[in-house]
Amino acid sequence: MFSFLNIAKLKKDDLKGIAKLMYRDVSDDSWDKENLTKRNLDFTIESIRYIDMYAKRLINTDFGTELLNKHFDNFVVRIGAYIGEVIKNYINQDFYWYESDSVLNYSPSLDEELSDSKTQSVLYSKKRDMVILPLNVVSQFLKGNSPYNDLLTYVEEVIKQNT
Repeated sequence: MFSFLNIAKLKKDDLKGIAKLMYRDVSDDSWDKENLTKRNLDFTIESIRYIDMYAKRLINTDFGTELLNKHFDNFVVRIGAYIGEVIKNYINQDFYWYESDSVLNYSPSLDEELSDSKTQSVLYSKKRDMVILPLNVVSQFLKGNSPYNDLLTYVEEVIKQNT
């Protein structure tokens, strides 16, 4: 009778503010203070080089590994949000951050793509009914099991596929 009430709704997730934490909430480490600045992290493709250097420092140093072990999810969300915002800026389409569960309920056709998703936020285009999973890619990268040698390659590939 009131089947329209059961229509799944998308729940937006604002990760742009979290992306800005990459330069607003920087550790006391001298490299971080010098490189993770608003000037360097200006949401351009070129700025991903700084993100790559940062991620590789996290993976390859004792201090970084210790931080990753303690705060893995925070790093995934911050770095993934930043990368996602860069992708959004360049593809200039209707991709927005949504809670992944709401996207799955809204579009069951994405079940296969989202079934492996451990993250709670995805970039989703209603018009194209497709998702981009930057947080998943960052998680894989930080765990050392990414199909990408660096995050810049991923960003460039996604932008090329969607423009």
